[in-house]
Amino acid sequence: MRFTTASRCLFVFLVVAFSASVSFAQFSGGVTGVVQDATGASVPKANVVLVQVGTQVTRTVVTDANGGFNFVSLAPANYELSADAAGFAKTVASDGAVPLVQMDPERVSVADVASGRYDGYLSAYAEAVRAYHYPVIVSFGHEMNGDWYPWGYKKTSPAVFVAAWRHIVGLFRALGAQNVTWLWTVNVIDDTRGGSIVNPAKWWPGSSYVTWVGIDGYYLKPSWQFAPLFGPTIGAVRALTADPILISETGAVPTSGQPAKINDLFAGVRSYGLLGFVWFNSTNSIGQSFGISSPAAIAAFRKGATAFGKPG
Repeated sequence: MRFTTASRCLFVFLVVAFSASVSFAQFSGGVTGVVQDATGASVPKANVVLVQVGTQVTRTVVTDANGGFNFVSLAPANYELSADAAGFAKTVASDGAVPLVQMDPERVSVADVASGRYDGYLSAYAEAVRAYHYPVIVSFGHEMNGDWYPWGYKKTSPAVFVAAWRHIVGLFRALGAQNVTWLWTVNVIDDTRGGSIVNPAKWWPGSSYVTWVGIDGYYLKPSWQFAPLFGPTIGAVRALTADPILISETGAVPTSGQPAKINDLFAGVRSYGLLGFVWFNSTNSIGQSFGISSPAAIAAFRKGATAFGKPG
């Protein structure tokens, strides 16, 4: 697949997330467990990665028919465990879509990322992305200009964040993962929250380290419109770069009037010449639901998507 940044060649994304949980037990010299999806069903043929903290020695196994995995002959140490669904990215590519990977440093020091402590894991991931061959969109530490994540405003300095971002991009490139579109993702600016969502300029890593810019923002009230919601942040981004912009995370709560907000979103993306948007078709951590469920909202989305890439 080849990407184009022309304003008429746009992209619409409706998020379908794979979420895996890993349960495991540690015994003398090994780790065994089961990978399950969000419904609790076992996931066969999932890739399970075990990384030894400090040395970054990495081992990978594939789950069996019951979602089980087993690592043996482990030295006493601290380990990090992760899992992903095998074949998911290839299924995405076969449907003409592009996987968007949000890599967030949960319970991880951003300074340690910048210093290379996690290069073992990152190198293994970069090599997997390179071997995939198809385009992949990768973001790191999204919404860093907000104050709710440990890698964000007031929690981690912008200089440390920038150093980590540049380190990750440099490592991927050094390992030949040239099929990555680097998405630098910020939250919409909101001065009404006491300056808790600030201008993202301090976190800008430089044009040579970014391919696209992502902006996250949601419709929470009936009176909210695209221009006031996204316009100031688009202006702040344009002061930094002319890179293409994607509304990388958005949605509307049902009480805001979803059909009207969906129409407004399509119109706004077209008006500002943006790449497209990613709709968060789920419920967030504080219980706000953004799922498209009413017939009117579904019809509005279908109508907007059908006309989205057409000249007009």
